[in-house]
Amino acid sequence: MARPIKETPVLTGKDAKKFLDEKKKNQSRKEDSKTRERILDNYKKLQFA
Repeated sequence: MARPIKETPVLTGKDAKKFLDEKKKNQSRKEDSKTRERILDNYKKLQFA
């Protein structure tokens, strides 16, 4: 029989600040068009698999 999934812990203190800083840094990051095309192609292949 499967084990129940544990609840996700809440981030507090330094961990929460680090997480939010990384989130802000990655929000403005853009992929180049070649990488974006590759990601979308792979997504389409997986979508119909």
